[in-house]
Amino acid sequence: MSEQDFRIESDSMGELKVPAGALYGAQTQRAVENFPISGQPMPRRFIAALGLVKACAARANRELGGLGGEQADAIIRAAEAIAAGNHHEHFPVDVFQTGSGTSSNMNANEVIAHLVAAEGRTKVHANDHVNMSQSSNDVIPTTLHVSAAMALHEELLPALAELEATIRRRAKELATVVKTGRTHLMDAMPLTLGQELGAWATQIAQARARLQDTAPRLWLLAQGGTAVGTGINAPAGFGQRVAAALAERTGIAFEAAPDAFERLASQDTAAELSGQLRALATALIKISNDLRWMNSGPLAGLGEIALPALQPGSSIMPGKVNPVIPEAVAMAGAQVMGNDAAIAVAAQSGNFQLNVMLPLIAHNLLQSLELLANASRLLGERVIAGFEVRHEQLDQALSRNPILVTALNTVIGYDQAAAIAKQAYADGRPILEVARELTGLDESRLRALLDPAQLTRGGIPGR
Repeated sequence: MSEQDFRIESDSMGELKVPAGALYGAQTQRAVENFPISGQPMPRRFIAALGLVKACAARANRELGGLGGEQADAIIRAAEAIAAGNHHEHFPVDVFQTGSGTSSNMNANEVIAHLVAAEGRTKVHANDHVNMSQSSNDVIPTTLHVSAAMALHEELLPALAELEATIRRRAKELATVVKTGRTHLMDAMPLTLGQELGAWATQIAQARARLQDTAPRLWLLAQGGTAVGTGINAPAGFGQRVAAALAERTGIAFEAAPDAFERLASQDTAAELSGQLRALATALIKISNDLRWMNSGPLAGLGEIALPALQPGSSIMPGKVNPVIPEAVAMAGAQVMGNDAAIAVAAQSGNFQLNVMLPLIAHNLLQSLELLANASRLLGERVIAGFEVRHEQLDQALSRNPILVTALNTVIGYDQAAAIAKQAYADGRPILEVARELTGLDESRLRALLDPAQLTRGGIPGR
């Protein structure tokens, strides 16, 4: 690049070359040069939330007399543009940066100051005005919570509600379809497909409940604590006003945390939320693997259902179709589990008054929220909503299932029932036929006792 492609910016450490078209200044450029680690900038949702926090901080400073109306309005306009998703290309700081996220906070301050200057109505200083009453140490934890809460409220919880509704609709449709149950991957007593899917729906409902229980702790914000939690350089009531403005702007019940020291020093709530996301990931992987097994074959596997055919499954085997969405969902779940491990390590790094792995926590937490929201929608819309039941395969397996003999335990005893099961399995004959020969019970009673549909209702058969 030629000299014309740069301009000179300065900060407290001196002068520095900055790309001519960049909206940021010297502190951002130093971070770009200091942290060429992953090539991954902070998540777009985080940057948007950071813009929102800056806008609400300017509003609070105006209300408390720290900023004049013209300066505050200019900062708010610029910050709201960032919150709307504009100018993200001017936020190049790597995720793996200073652990407090100071570089990202100053990146926002500099971009906002440059946008205000470009308007030509007034001038603001990145530190003195845009960062007024704030510290990176409360801005970044606040932004982490705001961005995660918005992702949870706007994306993940609605996606889970849709997934649960889809599963429950299919469970109702399949309420009378009886199939062989399986424990240890081995044949077990029968149940209905509706009951099987109902268990999935309950898993998702419980995941939603756990996330909703965590949410109120996510709404408690660090803003107002400034450097170490004491609120130095922030006027009384600043944090409360910022939280109220964020609540008004987002519809989420944000509040200033009653203990700012805890909000700065720890990331326990982020770790809690990540743990709930890990639990949801395990549920989605379980459901995905059930679908893969049920779809397996179609000739040499279980072949109980046929998933929608979405793409060719092999570059060498013509006609092969694979369960691609369940596989993708399982991989997303595995990534969430890895993210949770990283967040757990990062959450331990709250040395004295500040956690120093905030950017890593924000990156992994927001990725997990996004992955699970997208995976949940795909699983519901492209797999569960459209799979077809292979009734003939279900009925054939059910008729040969020797475990049905369990229903005779209370009539003939465990030992004789076990002998019948072994004989039926060895001969490849239905339980009904072998039981009729070995028990002396009449066929009508045996049919009643061994009726698979009746056995799905629980209780003691024949009573």
